[in-house]
Amino acid sequence: MNPNPDTLLVVAKQPAPGQTKTRLCPPLTPVQAAELYDCFLRDTLAAMRQIPDVQRLIAFLPEGAKDYFNRLAPDMELVCQRGITLGERLDNLLTDALDNGSRRAVVVDSDSPTLPVTYLSLAFEQLAEADVVLGPTQDGGYYLIGLKQPQPHLLRQVEMSTPHVLADTLALAKTTGLAVSLLPAWYDVDTIADLHQLESEIAGMSANGKAIATRRWLAQTDWRNPKT
Repeated sequence: MNPNPDTLLVVAKQPAPGQTKTRLCPPLTPVQAAELYDCFLRDTLAAMRQIPDVQRLIAFLPEGAKDYFNRLAPDMELVCQRGITLGERLDNLLTDALDNGSRRAVVVDSDSPTLPVTYLSLAFEQLAEADVVLGPTQDGGYYLIGLKQPQPHLLRQVEMSTPHVLADTLALAKTTGLAVSLLPAWYDVDTIADLHQLESEIAGMSANGKAIATRRWLAQTDWRNPKT
């Protein structure tokens, strides 16, 4: 990673049928789930490109996925995620960015294709005062975490992928005297209920260039009827 005042990263995995968005199957087929996640990635990257004056990185898995992500976003830098657990991987990404000269580092997920771009900008703004910024999700986790100093305990001492990730992180931050700022809540698309929420949201939006890939896929794909 090259030194830069601010770093914006997205955690991403190469879509693969049978390994991607499996909680959406059925009604989606494994191929459809992989296609949909590819759209999520494209829309997330498009949002990242709207944030000026930041270093943009894709933190990818698996190790052999570099060619896919180079084709997907030749304008962005790539870094392979390191670590066994999600917490370890997030800590490594944020700590590496900060240790390599970034003033502020923010990691966002790739499961929220309609996340407002303003939330990404706000994350960096809030780090001017706060030690930690978090973007809460409806399921008790967070879609974004930002730091201006490494805080390994916030990521390595909290059990990830539980309904109380956010609450546990906030409690740990409080006990260690860290000032936390919360962004507006948003949602990840992990379940069919989430996908219906996404569809309703997109249907209510004007065709303003937001979530273009996801919008097109939902309009062109018969995903409600399970295929045998």
